[in-house]
Amino acid sequence: MTTTYLHRSEDRGHVKGGWLDTYHSFSFGSWYNPKYMGVSVLRVINDDTIAAHNGFGTHPHDNMEILTCVLKGSISHKDTMGNETRICAGEWQLMSAGTGIQHSEVNNGDEAVHMLQIWIHPNVRDAEPTYQQIKLDPREQPNQWLLITGPNANAPMTIRQNAEVKSAYLEEGKTLTAEATQTLNYVHVISGKVLIGNEIVSAGDALLFGDKSEIQALEDSQMIWFDLPGIKP
Repeated sequence: MTTTYLHRSEDRGHVKGGWLDTYHSFSFGSWYNPKYMGVSVLRVINDDTIAAHNGFGTHPHDNMEILTCVLKGSISHKDTMGNETRICAGEWQLMSAGTGIQHSEVNNGDEAVHMLQIWIHPNVRDAEPTYQQIKLDPREQPNQWLLITGPNANAPMTIRQNAEVKSAYLEEGKTLTAEATQTLNYVHVISGKVLIGNEIVSAGDALLFGDKSEIQALEDSQMIWFDLPGIKP
């Protein structure tokens, strides 16, 4: 396996202030590093911890596919499409911002919320905004890739891009194979430690590679696999 890009957790941006403690895999907000501007159409992976009874007030988005993965706690969502929902641990939300929406994300609970916010550039601009939400917890179905979103209508959630996002909870000693149907594999480790080719990839790390590779769990691990086109938006 040829390693194209190994992104260590300690190279992420870290912003901590008040109610938000966040790690940015790619340049975002006040943290900017020209070396980390995204991979293919993947633009943002923010690893957010939001304190109890706090959150993001109403703010706008447009022309972006915004995927939220809640790992602990629950977040309340409200938007100008009329959606008012709660996303709990083990659930995923995909908001296709299209021509433009406004929304808020607030932790109304008594415990901190831990979640990932992921932005992917769409392959069509100025489409009608849409909202999708599913429960699909890889801990309940370990040692296999679970498709979260893809471009086809039979995917659990449909994304406006030639990309797939899958997740897995891999128990220690077990293996899975990642082989892109597009061009690029980008595996982000949420927790634990895995061996991909000759690289040890730990929590917060990510590895980009362009060919098929076996992933072995060195300890119980959770991952997200982005199957990405070899293009820039």
